[in-house]
Amino acid sequence: MANVIDRLARERSIMKTICSTLLLSSLACASVVMAAPPDVRVVGLFNDTAVVTVDGKRHMLRAGRPGPQGVELVTANSRSATLRVDGQLREFGLETDYSEAYTDREKVRVSIPRSAGGHYRTSGSVNGQGVSFMVDTGATSVAMNSDQARRLGVDYKLDGTPIKATTASGQVSGYRVSLARVKVGNIELSNVDGLVLEGAFPVEVLLGMSYLRRVRMEDQGTVLVLEQRF
Repeated sequence: MANVIDRLARERSIMKTICSTLLLSSLACASVVMAAPPDVRVVGLFNDTAVVTVDGKRHMLRAGRPGPQGVELVTANSRSATLRVDGQLREFGLETDYSEAYTDREKVRVSIPRSAGGHYRTSGSVNGQGVSFMVDTGATSVAMNSDQARRLGVDYKLDGTPIKATTASGQVSGYRVSLARVKVGNIELSNVDGLVLEGAFPVEVLLGMSYLRRVRMEDQGTVLVLEQRF
């Protein structure tokens, strides 16, 4: 009888050891998963600005400003970007964005030369009407003044949402609109967010981030290359 009791006690001790080991292993695995750094790819480069995918989601990062999931842009130029990821500095080159389904379609690219004043300017169209764009990564939307909007057939007062905007001339009335089609070269996008400001500002139609964040961008110094994403 004593031998049976001793054997049962040893079996219970062994089972406790096994359970404790499995529990510690599970906790260790959970810690590894929780500590895994985000998947970061740089898919667009400018001076002190970069378009970055973090776990498959696109973000526009500017140097010195906090970003998503502990990812912060330190510096960037047309060739590479230095990011702080989970407190560690890492250098990234430009990569292809595979966050969307892979396709064998022929790549559609537009090359925009830098003008004498240092800006990128190109011709295109809004809702099928020809227009000259100035690329502006600081503009959140495709922006234009009210005269330009009327010429392009944008009925901003009927279809837009009134807002107040602050410009160099002070506060002005504006309207947020949806532009059915915005085209640069052979890259045409649908339902692009736009902004119409009453008055003469901006002097040029600004090709802002509502269009640019939907394409792949590469600043080659003297040429800005846009590539369509399928």
